[in-house]
Amino acid sequence: MTRTRFAPSPTGYMHIGNLRTALYAYLIAKSQGGRFILRIEDTDQQRYVEGAVDTILSSLQKAGLHYDEGPGVGGEYGPYIQSERKSGYLGYAKKLVESGHAYYCFCTKERLAELKTEQGAYRYDGHCAGLSREEVEEKLASGDPYVIRQKMPREGATVFTDAVYGEIAVDNEELEDQILIKTDGMPTYNFANVIDDHLMDITHILRGSEYLSSTPKYSLLYAALGWAPPTYVHLPLITKEGGKKLSKREGDFSFEDLMAQGYLPEAIVNYIVLLGWSPGDEREIFSLKELTEVFSVKGINKSPSVFDMNKLRWMNGEYLHSLSPDAFHEAALPWIRKGIERQDIDTVYLAGLLQKRTEVLSDIIETVDFVDTLPDYDADLYLHKRQKCRYDNSLTSLKAAREALAALTEWSQESVHESLFGLIASKQIKTGQMMWPVRTALSGKSFSPGGGVDLAVLLGREETLDRIDTGIAMLEKAIEAE
Repeated sequence: MTRTRFAPSPTGYMHIGNLRTALYAYLIAKSQGGRFILRIEDTDQQRYVEGAVDTILSSLQKAGLHYDEGPGVGGEYGPYIQSERKSGYLGYAKKLVESGHAYYCFCTKERLAELKTEQGAYRYDGHCAGLSREEVEEKLASGDPYVIRQKMPREGATVFTDAVYGEIAVDNEELEDQILIKTDGMPTYNFANVIDDHLMDITHILRGSEYLSSTPKYSLLYAALGWAPPTYVHLPLITKEGGKKLSKREGDFSFEDLMAQGYLPEAIVNYIVLLGWSPGDEREIFSLKELTEVFSVKGINKSPSVFDMNKLRWMNGEYLHSLSPDAFHEAALPWIRKGIERQDIDTVYLAGLLQKRTEVLSDIIETVDFVDTLPDYDADLYLHKRQKCRYDNSLTSLKAAREALAALTEWSQESVHESLFGLIASKQIKTGQMMWPVRTALSGKSFSPGGGVDLAVLLGREETLDRIDTGIAMLEKAIEAE
């Protein structure tokens, strides 16, 4: 059975690269009828961030990536938090020492600091690899602090096969004797994940392509322990414009950041899956269920992918536009309330105006801010070359609209529409010569959710007439000043 895992370290938020790794691991498992496992790799206690595990769990849930085994779910391969598996790692490290594939290292912090100063770029020199058995036993008996390091071959090359990049060879002289067990008895990430992946029967390992050069370390550990390695799947980099790698250390946005800005989790997942994978055709919109049916490792690309916020905005807009009116209203309501204090506004009606005009929910705040208070605007907003709107004919249209609307006995979409479009027909003018001045007077903005009729219905009779009066006064002053 295909078994994949997502094994994040609880050192912060779920950045985009993390989410894509989890997504691809989930899709590989589900597309093959397998199981998706979550394992928390918290061996680096110094970098542990309080609340990070909760963020990971929340992000996976919101993204729809429900794991089959893991914290809170359980499973026969647990525990699924590495610190709870601590007792098992040392035995494997000692086994490697006995077979000559690892050794005790007693180098002090001072010596390592001197080594770093001498080399400029720190690389352990293998000093303790030459200690005799007697010397090692004496130091252990004396209680000298130690780490256990992997003993790398010094000649030749280590070759492995990756599902995306094919056969890769790395010269062994480039491999450092990495630490397996730290002085506190905790395993390093690089060692613990090899042990746990084997014990949990993980079949596919996914990581970024930047780790291709370090993968021989894992392959050598598998070989030294007599285990068959899993299938390696290295993923292409995700970069910003200009080719710089996305990095949470540089404050680049996370999954939670994007959701907080008003992106739907379904749209984020859909966009991220395309950052390094292609379905083989021109299709771009996929539900998670559809992805489990079409996803294949063969579709993963080698080339880096650029995170394009404009493309994500477009895709998010496609998702928002496809929602049912009720679902969009539910999603938009918190953002409407952030932009409007008035309680008499029909939010269902407003959401209907917004839906086809919204790409990101956070945009709603600025879009609807005119509802509470007419913004300060310049009379030049009434000028529109294509609609042939000038100060004088805009003023004429506003006065006629004001008179017609004030005479209405019923205020509704139908009555307001009939009133204004009746004026257009009777005066034999272009639609824009009436509706542009009205929309401008009601919104005070160059862009608004809906035209003059929509805004009049939204604002109500009194506010509509007051704002038209303000527009008339503004245009009269502008004409006088010409």
